[in-house]
Amino acid sequence: MKNRHVFSTPNVESAKTVMQAARAAGIPEDDISLIARADIELEATPEQHKEAGSDFYPAALRGVVGGGAIGLLAGLVAVAIPPIGITVAGVAGLTIAGALTGGWSGALTGASVPDPVRRKFEDEIEAGRILVVLDGDNEVLARAEPALTRAGGTMLPFDRPTALT
Repeated sequence: MKNRHVFSTPNVESAKTVMQAARAAGIPEDDISLIARADIELEATPEQHKEAGSDFYPAALRGVVGGGAIGLLAGLVAVAIPPIGITVAGVAGLTIAGALTGGWSGALTGASVPDPVRRKFEDEIEAGRILVVLDGDNEVLARAEPALTRAGGTMLPFDRPTALT
């Protein structure tokens, strides 16, 4: 399972140096992203590194799990009440319907909520610092941390599984 770590840098040049150190430490290109204030120029940075800034995917995932669980529970309750006449196939249908509804509503809600890194480090971002966000296995991240610190990054207190962030 991948975890997410966040490093703060004072400017774009320092962020680029930290990104190069991350690549050299074995962190794949797809697992590196940047978060910065809207007025800070990141045009020289490839688009795939710019963090979108919403909680869309994690919220959709939480919605699918929660909605599926509620649909399953509703189906099991309906099976226990004979006059309703729900079969096991009906339970599966309610579970799928709940998962789809939960995923849809979770994604809509998550699209309007800033991602957890932005929420937690809002002061850093507003101060003009650039955050380098890395996803990776704990072993790889632990091996990379000293090199990223030497490159000018300051590790911030954020260590969460990638799927939940």
